[in-house]
Formats: sequence, C-alpha cells, structure tokens
Amino acid sequence: MDREFLRNILGEVAGGGMTPDEALDSLKSLPYEDMGFAKLDQHRNIRGGGAEVVFGQGKTPEQAAAIMERLAETNADLMCTRATPEIFEAIRRRLPGASYDGTARLVTLGGGKRGVAGGAVAVVSAGTADMPVAEEAAVTAEFYGSPVDRVYDVGVAGIHRLLGNAGRIRAADVVIAVAGMEGALASVVAGLVDRPVIAVPTSVGYGSGMGGLAALLAMLNSCSLGVSVMNIDNGFGAGYLAAMINRMAQGGRDGET
Repeated sequence: MDREFLRNILGEVAGGGMTPDEALDSLKSLPYEDMGFAKLDQHRNIRGGGAEVVFGQGKTPEQAAAIMERLAETNADLMCTRATPEIFEAIRRRLPGASYDGTARLVTLGGGKRGVAGGAVAVVSAGTADMPVAEEAAVTAEFYGSPVDRVYDVGVAGIHRLLGNAGRIRAADVVIAVAGMEGALASVVAGLVDRPVIAVPTSVGYGSGMGGLAALLAMLNSCSLGVSVMNIDNGFGAGYLAAMINRMAQGGRDGET
C-alpha cells in the first residue's frame, strides 16, 4: 500500500465520496495480510518509502506470482529479486506489465518514477564475472529513481583501466564498488573519490576465496574512508541504499516524490 493509494482514500472520505466504513474496508490489510504461505507487509511503503520487495529464491513461481499480484493491488512499483525465467513467466501471466532483466535476475513493475534531480550513481565492477551482481545494483538504483553510470571490468589487476575512468566515477554522488577475488577494488576506489562508497563483495573467485568471504573481509578491513559494506552478492541492497542516499541528499524524505 503506497502513499498515493492512502492519500486517495483519505481524499475520498474528506470529499464525501467514500464512507468511513468503506475506507476501513479498503485498509483491512494493514499492517499485514496473511496469505497462508506468506504474510505481506502492506504497511512497509508508508513506513519506509518502498513496497515490500519479493525475494524470489526459494519460492515456487506460483508463490512469487501470487505475492506480486496481491501487492500490485495497492502498490504501483514492485520488484522481485533473484527471479528465474520461470518466476518471471508466472508473474507476467498475472501482471502483463512486468519486465525482466535476466542478468540482474530482477522482475520489476513500474519504478523509475521518483525523478531524483542529480544524484547519479556510479556502479564500478572489477570483472565481467561480477556483472550479475553489478547489474542487480544498477537496475535497483534506477528503479528507485537514480541515474546510473556503469563502469565495468576495471579491476585493480589492470589499474590503468580504473584510473582511465576516474573522472566518470568522481562525477557520481554515490559509488558502488563490486568485486570478488581479493576485493581490493573498493579500497582503491574510495581512495580516489570524496563520495560514499558502497562495497559489494561477490562470490566470484577460486577456492581460498571461500565463496566471497575473502572479499568481504578485505572490504570490512578497508583503510580507506567512507566505505560501507554489503553482504556477499547483495547488489540489491547496495542499489537501494545508493538511491536512498541520493534522495536524502536532494532534501527529500525517503519515499516521497
């Protein structure tokens, strides 16, 4: 349930077009709605500025589709992360307007309408193998209203590639640094810019990388200032946080247009 939906109900009551009892019936799913296999947080958009995001991994296609369909009744902008093509097809049968990004593994409905003035995000990735996580971050930031500049395959093993794009990275208001292996990219990027850097370790790498744990620990122990660290492969969290920082920097409360 988003702010516009609630505002319309209050306006209808104030204007006499809806009775208080009818309004209460429209709000009966607050603060959550029990679907049996899932309890939908219908109040989240009002509290936090964004509807509940569906985590597709571990859900059947029909479960994910049913949740998205129910959320769509009272929310204009929706997202399902870690979505397979099968999940997308199930959602699209119920919500024909849904879109799918196979690289980012994201299903979206609406989005990109908040129109943050300025507030660009640079998504910087170490290697092509990191692109799925980088794209999850980039598409998420765009969905929540931030323009994105993608600077990919500029890892520290060929640091001239990174330095050659330093101007583009410095032009952003928030930087997301995505890297697996030893995870050094975030520290180097943070040493080049005076902007917040959101570091995202990925599970890309060989045996002793321990599925991204080595990169995570390297980023947590960064000696560069202004680095915050997401969990392994959490591009969505990075993209959302970057967009939130931009909205706040532009003087708006999170969740308001």
